[in-house]
Amino acid sequence: MTIMAASASREFQAGVLALAPLLVGVIPFGMIYGALALSQGLSPAAALAMSSILFAGSAQFLFCQLLGMGAPVTVMVAEVGLLNLRHALYSAAVAPRIAHLHRRWKLALAYLLTDEAYAVIARREAADDTGPYRHWFYLGAGLALWGGWQLSTAAGVVLGARLPADWPLDFALPLTFIAIVVPLIRNRTLLAVAAVSGIVALLAAGLPFKLGLLVAALAGMAVGWRLAGGVR
Repeated sequence: MTIMAASASREFQAGVLALAPLLVGVIPFGMIYGALALSQGLSPAAALAMSSILFAGSAQFLFCQLLGMGAPVTVMVAEVGLLNLRHALYSAAVAPRIAHLHRRWKLALAYLLTDEAYAVIARREAADDTGPYRHWFYLGAGLALWGGWQLSTAAGVVLGARLPADWPLDFALPLTFIAIVVPLIRNRTLLAVAAVSGIVALLAAGLPFKLGLLVAALAGMAVGWRLAGGVR
């Protein structure tokens, strides 16, 4: 094995290992999504296709809930679209680090860039642990998450209503995002954004069609924009 291949292999394995602990929350979350998708009228094929094509767990979960509530299409598009705007921020942060890569690499890493993958990438970059093969780290983290999500979704689709109702799987989603967000809070601005978003989400939880999520996201962005100095 060449030095280049060995370095790429080590980076790939490091990415997989860095992401692995987050699968503890991702797996039950995927199972819930698979079962929820069927209960809201999606076919098994559609549920699995959404996981492999869209590959955005929180957006898939929200879409199924809104579908079951009979939410208007405009509300569904607005909420799912806003929820996924964070991926544009992830892309903006990662883009300079992979600007030198071939287009095929960029497309693959863009597809695999999720909350969990970005969390481990950001922690690595914050530690100044960089190198010429770090894109293999990104790939390992992304594929580890992708594989875990597809398998857990398939398990939820297969098991469906047979999942015990008393299993506290509904805690998987908030616990997963808490595990992602907390290590990334490194200054007062980020702390304020997280605190305001969380408080508003709780206060607005009773709004119809999950609009509390939309309000909380907008409130968090407003606070971040204001504390960062607004338009200069």
